[in-house]
Amino acid sequence: MRCFITLIIAIILIGGFLVWQGVYYPVDSHSKETVNFLVKKGQSTKEIADGLEKAGLIRYKLAFRWYASFAKEGNTLKAGEYELSRSMTLPEIITKMASGDMLKRKITIIEGWTLKDIARYLEKEGVASFEQLIEMDNIRRAETGIGLEGYLFPDTYEISPEDGLEEIVKLMLENFDNKITLELKEEISFQEKNLSKIIIMASLIEKEVRSFEDKKIVSGILWNRLKIGMPLQVDSTITYLTNKKTTSILKEELEIDSPYNTYKYKGLPFGPICNPGLESIKAAIYPTENDYLFYLSTLEGETIFSKTLKEHNEAINKYLR
Repeated sequence: MRCFITLIIAIILIGGFLVWQGVYYPVDSHSKETVNFLVKKGQSTKEIADGLEKAGLIRYKLAFRWYASFAKEGNTLKAGEYELSRSMTLPEIITKMASGDMLKRKITIIEGWTLKDIARYLEKEGVASFEQLIEMDNIRRAETGIGLEGYLFPDTYEISPEDGLEEIVKLMLENFDNKITLELKEEISFQEKNLSKIIIMASLIEKEVRSFEDKKIVSGILWNRLKIGMPLQVDSTITYLTNKKTTSILKEELEIDSPYNTYKYKGLPFGPICNPGLESIKAAIYPTENDYLFYLSTLEGETIFSKTLKEHNEAINKYLR
C-alpha cells in the first residue's frame, strides 16, 4: 500500500513538474531568433496548439490548451500573424495572442488612383485578386446604386495578413466617412448639393491639376460651366474610358458613347473617375469664384487660365504646340 501511495505521489510530482515546465519554462530561454506564426480565422485552440508545438515554440500542446482554458483566454485568441520566440513562456504567448499584439503591414492608396488601379495594387501586394475588388464594386453598385469608385479614401493603412478584402474596404470607407466632417456635410447641404456630386467633381479636379490653389480655381471653372449649360469637356473622363495613362486624346475617342464622356454629354459624368484626396474634395466644396471658363496644363505642370475660347486657343498654341 505504501508503495502504491509513493507511486501516486511520484506521478503527481512528475506531472506537476511537467505542467510547470510546459507553462513557465520556455523551449529555449537563450534564443534570440523570432518566428512569424500565423493564427488563421476560425482556428480552434487545439489547432493553434498543434501549430505552436510543430513550430517548436511550446513544449507541450496539452499544456497550452490547459492553460488557455484555465486562464479563460482560449476563446479570445485573435487571428493574425504574431512575432514569437522560443524564449517566450506559454503565458506570454497566450497573452500576446489574446491582446491582438500582431504584426501589421502597410498598404498605401495614392490620391487619384482608380478602382482598377487599387485592384491591381492589392493583387500585387497579395491582399486580394483584381477580380475580387471589381466584383465587390459590382455587388455594392447593384445593392445601393453607388459603387466603390470615389469612396476608397487615399491613405496609408495598417492591415493584418489575416484581414480579408471586406475588412480592408470597410477600413477605407470608414476613413472616408471620418474625413467628410459635419462641417463639410453642412456646407454641401447649404449649397443645395449632395455628396455624390461633390465626389464626382472632386475626382475630376484630382485628375486635372496638382496644387490646392489650382484645384479651387478649376473647381470654380467647372461649376461655372455646369451653371451655363456648357459641356465640361474634361480630358480625364476620356482617359478613364480608354484606360490610357496619357494626356493625349484622339479625335475619335471624343465620340465614345458613354455617360462618362463629358465632351459628348453635358453635366457631370455618371460617377467618379478616381478616388480623390481631401484637398480635391475641399476644392469641390469651396471653389474659388472666378470669370474663367477654360484652363490647360503645360508640360511643366503649370495651369493656364483663360476667360474666352480665343484666349484658350492662343494658350494651346503657345504652351502645347
